[in-house]
Amino acid sequence: MDFEQLKQRFDQAGQGHVFRYWDELPEIEKAGLLSQAAEIDLVELEGLLDGAETGDGGSVSDLEPAPYIALPDDLHGDLRWKAARERGEDLLRAGKVAAFTVAGGQGTRLGFDGPKGTFPVTPVKRKPLFRVFAEKIRAAERVYGTSIPWLIMTSHANHDATVAFLEKNGFFGLPAENVSFFRQGRMPAVTFDGKILLEAKSSIAMSPDGHGGSLRAMVRSGIFETLRSRGIEVISYFQVDNPLVRVIDPWFIGFHSAQGSEMSSRMIPKAHPDEKVGVFCTWNGRIDVVEYSDLPEKLARATDGQGRIRFNSGNIAVHLLETSLVERVAGSGETLPFHRAKKKVPHLDDAGERVSPSEPNAIKFEMFVFDAVRMAENPLILETGREDEFSPVKNATGEDSAETCLRDQLKQFARWMRAAGIDMPVDENGVPAIRIEISPLFARDEDSFREAWKKLPRKPEVRDGLYLE
Repeated sequence: MDFEQLKQRFDQAGQGHVFRYWDELPEIEKAGLLSQAAEIDLVELEGLLDGAETGDGGSVSDLEPAPYIALPDDLHGDLRWKAARERGEDLLRAGKVAAFTVAGGQGTRLGFDGPKGTFPVTPVKRKPLFRVFAEKIRAAERVYGTSIPWLIMTSHANHDATVAFLEKNGFFGLPAENVSFFRQGRMPAVTFDGKILLEAKSSIAMSPDGHGGSLRAMVRSGIFETLRSRGIEVISYFQVDNPLVRVIDPWFIGFHSAQGSEMSSRMIPKAHPDEKVGVFCTWNGRIDVVEYSDLPEKLARATDGQGRIRFNSGNIAVHLLETSLVERVAGSGETLPFHRAKKKVPHLDDAGERVSPSEPNAIKFEMFVFDAVRMAENPLILETGREDEFSPVKNATGEDSAETCLRDQLKQFARWMRAAGIDMPVDENGVPAIRIEISPLFARDEDSFREAWKKLPRKPEVRDGLYLE
């Protein structure tokens, strides 16, 4: 679309001020502004400004804890879990599963200059997050004799750096044709009376449209059609900040398939009432997720007859999505709702001066992927162990930091080694005194570690810096 056509549309929508400084701009900045403006769906925006298509509002007084399938005491002796694993393995061998990493973030909160997926996270080799995931995919491909496509959603801020990093590192052993990238969508920030804000004379104040936007970005990029043409039925969704995640989990895939679920989610019991994770609930007859900030304190602190947290199903952003659901909520059918958030957004005022507000001055719109669960047929929630699958790297220090994630990886590796009969002293928290690291290419879990260790013709010395691949 050329400038005149686009400007006419913005004028008709009452947003013509976006091009107020057009005549002052050099050609390269005109091109950038035009590209940004072309991203904006003015009809969609008008609907949001009218209050339609948003996920805001509604009472949470009728919430009930959502049902879930609990981890058994004896994973291997439980016939239901055994059947689920076999079913999941069959789907993997048939090439029906793809991996999907949501990786639009930067490492700013970690004090790291670069895409978060390039952040070094493992104890010995300091592997970046992307390498950890790539090795988990390679390990699953080897075990199940299959090819697993890997989708990576980037952002406008980190797309080029992410692609360059993975290309430079040879996609960490994965075939280049099996790794696909696409950018997350964006939405403009608007004033409380609905006017699009300018970040500068040549740019609109744009922000990512939320992790829920990953689904429509996948469809709009054309990658979704490629998946369908390859016969992919299940998409394994996870976020880039969690190196413990089971990228490809046959148990999870098997339960998902057996229930005929269009969307399945992993849960962990909350560590304490104030833990900052969303909670799976039943609301208006459907499974839903309520963000921790929206759950009334009375409900957050409620306990059951055994004194346990009543609303304990923590959402760790690990999901399985049927391609049928993605097509419906991101294609031409239903759409995920947008949520409004009041934010402080730096912008140009009417005099063209840069303003950095001290109070919220704008509305941002974003979609949440977990909203798809209430649109899904036969949704399923499956418990997993926190120690096995959840230790995100979000903060520079404190909870959910690089330090806590490093500790949790060491604890996991030490558990595997001790289960195999290896002498591995640990402290009262299960943390070994030495740094060790086990590549997913050596073992994917406790069972596969025991088998791989048994097969080693010569056992390596267990010492500080031990690395097994």
